[in-house]
Amino acid sequence: MAEQLLIFIISLFANLFSALSGGGAGLIQLPALIFLGLPFGLALATHKVATIALGLGATARHMKDNKIEPDFALLLILAGVPGVILGASFILQIPDQMATLALGILTMGLGIYSIFSPNLGQRNQIKNRQAKGYITGALVLFVIGILNGSLTSGTGLFVTLWLIRWFGFDYKLAVAYTLVFVGLFWNASGAITLGLLGDIHWVWIPALLLGSVIGGYIGAHLSIVKGNRVIKRSFEIVTILIGLTLIFG
Repeated sequence: MAEQLLIFIISLFANLFSALSGGGAGLIQLPALIFLGLPFGLALATHKVATIALGLGATARHMKDNKIEPDFALLLILAGVPGVILGASFILQIPDQMATLALGILTMGLGIYSIFSPNLGQRNQIKNRQAKGYITGALVLFVIGILNGSLTSGTGLFVTLWLIRWFGFDYKLAVAYTLVFVGLFWNASGAITLGLLGDIHWVWIPALLLGSVIGGYIGAHLSIVKGNRVIKRSFEIVTILIGLTLIFG
């Protein structure tokens, strides 16, 4: 019971901060699972299953606002899910030290870029909503999907910033799309792929799922009621912390 309670608390806080900032549950949850004794592959697959509940909790809250556009929903699913499956198919066969270092540098760069772009994501605007813009956006989402399937820590943050930078979303709307479609569809496809290729530590799944659902709902609620400035600062803090963790962890 003590172990299950600890796992629930870890999952709750990891997914609350992730839902508020638009990604980054793996910053706390994945290293914690490894620290508690799971090897990387088993921890990754178990974490992926748990983060599906983050998508469920966030979806339950964001769907109340009904701001999801079908075309962007389809774009995120069709462009990202194949990349996630591809990344998840290869991660269990390759060493991840160099990729983790590169991901850490890139993730920290996202936060630094946001800090030095004070007006980034503060209002919703229409950008790149033609065929060429959608194709470019989809290709980048496919690449992010590969990263999401292979190195899970913080890659949802890449989606959040890309939706802001390329399509002109504000932080609040970008976080909503990331939580619903990355949290639910991308993570589900990654979990299924990793589950078929490896193992899942099912004993911890109930506590992880409960923490993910509750944390995802609370974090999504905070991201809706708080302004874009608060979400932007949360994004910057989480990206820099994740970057430092991946580089020096």
